[in-house]
Amino acid sequence: QVQLVESGGGLVQAGGSLRLSCAASGRTFINGYPMAWFRRAPGKEREFVAAISWSGGRTYYTDSLKGRFAISRDNAKTTVYLQMNSLKPEDTAVYYCAARENDYRLGYLVYNYWGQGTQVTVSS
Repeated sequence: QVQLVESGGGLVQAGGSLRLSCAASGRTFINGYPMAWFRRAPGKEREFVAAISWSGGRTYYTDSLKGRFAISRDNAKTTVYLQMNSLKPEDTAVYYCAARENDYRLGYLVYNYWGQGTQVTVSS
C-alpha cells in the first residue's frame, strides 16, 4: 500500500504564498511514474492542478494556474511540493496529492492513490 501525507496548508491573505508538501511512503511501485496535485473548492468538482514526471524534468499545469503555481519533487525524500504564489480567494480549496503505478503521460489525469488533503484558505 502507498501512503501520501500532505502538509503545509493554512490560512493566508490574498497575495501571499504557501508551499504544500506531500510525503510518499509504503510500497515503491509508484517509483518511476508521475505524481500530481489536485484541489476541490467548496461546492465544486475536484480539479487538476499540476503534475510532475518521476525525474522532475517535465511538468504539466492547468492553464489557469501557470505562472503562479510550481510543482517540484525531491525523490531522495520521496516528497512532492507545490509552491503557490500570488494566492487569490478563489484558490481556497482542499489540496490533494496523487500518485499512480502506471502510465508516464503527464496529461493522463487518472490516479489511484490519494492523500487525505490539506486545507488552503485565502482571505480577501
